Amino acid sequence: MTDKAQNEIFKEWLDSYKALLFKIVRAYTFTEDERDDLFQEISIQIWRSIPNFRNESTVTTWIYRIALNTSIKWRSKEQKVIIGNGLNYQMVMTKTDETDERVEWLYEQISKLNEIDRSLCLLLLDDFSYKEMGDMLGITEGNVAVKIHRIKKYFTEQSKNNLT
Repeated sequence: MTDKAQNEIFKEWLDSYKALLFKIVRAYTFTEDERDDLFQEISIQIWRSIPNFRNESTVTTWIYRIALNTSIKWRSKEQKVIIGNGLNYQMVMTKTDETDERVEWLYEQISKLNEIDRSLCLLLLDDFSYKEMGDMLGITEGNVAVKIHRIKKYFTEQSKNNLT
């Protein structure tokens, strides 16, 4: 593959899937600077992966997998820094007047989940089937169903606690 062809594919993918990437980035970061850094890292990984894409899955699945794996690795590295500095979600989360409190609450709850459950939430929000989710994350469809049931139960409990 030529550099020109790779660049054209990259530009097309980035234009088509930018919103999806920002959703993933938002779930794995706390600040605007972190969002920029993670988006850049995901973009680099997508660009590098283009020659390996063989149309064995959809482009959306391929990009989601790259973005999730990159985010998990990146968050793991960043978590060590956050814990080492004694910071937590509430301390680093930036809020604006335009922020929808429900969306902020949802992202806060998602940020508390482990990597697999966090990924499942994002995939569920994007209407992927349980089979697709399992394929992306390397777990069975039945395991996806059980995990999503537990996540929904967790969110329900947290929302009740939030109201009281």
